[in-house]
Order: sequence, then structure tokens, then C-alpha cells
Amino acid sequence: MTDLDQLRREKWHLDGHAVRSFDDARSFLESVGFCMMYPMRQQALVPTFIGAWVGSDQQLPTLQHAFADPRAQEATEVMVRLLRDRAAYEANRFDPENAFLIAASVFPYFYALVGERNPKHMPKPKPHSEYSQLACDAFELIRRDGPISKQKMRDVLGGSVSFVALDHALGELWSRLRITRVDYNPTEGAFWDVLYRWSPDAVREGINLSVGEALSALVSKYLDCVVAADQQELESFFGNFVSRSRVKEAINALLAARELSFIRVGNRSLIQITPAKVEAVPRTFQSRERPGKKSAVPRA
Repeated sequence: MTDLDQLRREKWHLDGHAVRSFDDARSFLESVGFCMMYPMRQQALVPTFIGAWVGSDQQLPTLQHAFADPRAQEATEVMVRLLRDRAAYEANRFDPENAFLIAASVFPYFYALVGERNPKHMPKPKPHSEYSQLACDAFELIRRDGPISKQKMRDVLGGSVSFVALDHALGELWSRLRITRVDYNPTEGAFWDVLYRWSPDAVREGINLSVGEALSALVSKYLDCVVAADQQELESFFGNFVSRSRVKEAINALLAARELSFIRVGNRSLIQITPAKVEAVPRTFQSRERPGKKSAVPRA
């Protein structure tokens, strides 16, 4: 195991120091900035919440087997508490079923990348926009009656609407952060609300950030999370949110400003946050006298 691997394992709580409480979970998420709930089929360079909860990356439950694993049930309960407390937010940019969790302090920057700039504006149905008619109807219902469960939405929208179709419509709205899951219970499932009502301050802050400013901040936070990464890994991760050309521009600007720098790890050239310079402080020598004794003074 390399030093880089060890540093990541410590930061991601995979070294046996498991996250075991709500406060621990909130501190972990703020430390890493963002994580997946469960491991992904296609491995991405990002920590997982379940890994931090278990304290290891060995034999972790996957999304498909989480329902039968008590560790996953415990982690999910804490994750839902984080959502209720607005200490965490979710996005569906990787896998709609596998939550991408974002720390509260980081979320406004993420909103600036993918969120609607006019979130109170009613979405228009296709072909004039990216939203289906069902998504527009669901948005109006959530705006009027939210927080509301998916089951209640289906009842109001009409029994002919399938859960598959409703899931797709909610995914359209969620991908642009128009709505968010705010609670969950085993009887009714997830509850949804419009994001601008659930977290008005975070949305307002995100709207006032430029994409370039937000992307630069997120690239730096990501490198703090993973310690160091190559440019391909950075482009692969942030390519889920913005074009790869914009990611390249942000990286180059940060390198030019010397906020980022290259480091050699084995045969790889990785990018890291430029370490702070430690100024050399001149040493001063002072005579130390024993208590009760005078210092020796040379005779003239």
C-alpha cells in the first residue's frame, strides 16, 4: 500500500476508525465534501458513506443487497437524519438509486454547476425544454403540497401513472436540483419538496455564484478529499456535472495561479493542492542561567 492509499484510507475512515454517530457522520461528510452512499459498479475515485460507517472497504454491502444488511440499514437511518437536518443534500448525477451525498458547506457550489438559475419558474414541457409533461405536473404538485411522498403523488396524479414513469419524471426534476428528498419512512417511502423552499439560503447562495468560481472551489475540495489525482480522474469526476473542457480550463487556471501543483507518485504525475510554504524562522540563542546563579562575565 502506498502512502497515498494510506492517507486516503485515513481520511475516508477505511482504516478501522468507523463513523458511529450522527455527529461523526456530519464531521466526516464536511471533511470529504461529497461521497457515494454505496460502492459503484464502475469504480470512481470518491469515498462511500457505507465504507466510513463500517470502517473498511472490505465486503461492503452493495446497493442491490443493502436491504438485507443491518449495517446498511443503520447507515441509511443516519443519512436520512443528515438530510432532515440539512447537514447533507443528495444528487442523482451518478446513479438515481445510489445517493451522491454533498456536505452542506459544499452544496451551494454544486448548485451553481447544475441547478436552475430561476428555480421558482415553472418548468415547460417538451419540446421547448428538457422536462416531460409528467415532470411539470409533478413539480406543480410538489410546489403546492410538498413535502409529499411518492405514493401520495401517484394517488393525486392518477392511478394510471406508473411508479416507473413517476420515478423518471422525478429524476428529470432532481437532476437540475428543482426538488430534493427530505425524509423517508418505511410505510410511504421518500418524501419530496421543492429545493428553493427546503433550503432557500443554500439555493440563493448557489444562484449568486458563477460556474467558474464554483468549479474552482469544488476542484480544490475534491483534491483535499482524495489527496491527489491525475487530470483524467478529475475530468472523469467533474464531467458528470459540466463539460470536460470547462474542467480543463478550471484546472489550468488553478495551476497557473499556483493554487494547484504537480507531484510525482511512483510513475504517475498527479495534481495536488499546493502545500503552504513554511517560512524559515532564524534560531535565536539565549543564555540560560541556573536559578540563583549569576552568568559568568569575562574580566577586563
